[in-house]
Amino acid sequence: MVDTKENILQAALRLFSQDGYEAVSVSAIAAKLGVTKPALYKHYKSKRDIFDHIVERMVEIDMQKAAAFDVPVGAFVQTPGVSREAVLEKIKSFSLAMFRYWTEDRFASNFRKMLTLEQYRNPEAAALLNRYLTGGVIDYTEDLMREAIASTAYRDKDVKVLAVEYFAPIYLMMNRYDGTENKADAVQMVEKHIEYFMDTLYMETRGKK
Repeated sequence: MVDTKENILQAALRLFSQDGYEAVSVSAIAAKLGVTKPALYKHYKSKRDIFDHIVERMVEIDMQKAAAFDVPVGAFVQTPGVSREAVLEKIKSFSLAMFRYWTEDRFASNFRKMLTLEQYRNPEAAALLNRYLTGGVIDYTEDLMREAIASTAYRDKDVKVLAVEYFAPIYLMMNRYDGTENKADAVQMVEKHIEYFMDTLYMETRGKK
């Protein structure tokens, strides 16, 4: 049995990701699905109701993914004997998984594109983008970097700058991924960046040049 409500949600998000939330009407969503507006209103009260359900779905997905993406801050303190190199490897895995999720998962990718389009005209979209893909990720990465260089000669480095230096190219390549036919090359560039950055950081935390 076709899940009409789910189809409406997916179709609306695809349109929002292409044209922006403000530019898409309920009529356009209904036309995309080949249904009437009254038929659509049986499932959602308004375009805003559809948007709210999209955000609600994203919250659910984010909670589900959190455990898989988790690189717990405090690993050095809480887990005796864990090596700094092992934690850096976890950060690598987390970063690549995050990149693949936001580019390859259809729902997450369209959600990201929608927020990117709407961020300059919709404060709510800007706040959501900051939560999921800019400020929130940088804050978390900052905590990880702080831990990675703790008790080393580099402990006084500005970890916020370090976090931005690390995450900014990854975020840039998400947009590059969207605009290129060679998706594999974009993924490879991210892998190279992560590997290079973490290898350099590991050498620094060991006091090497």
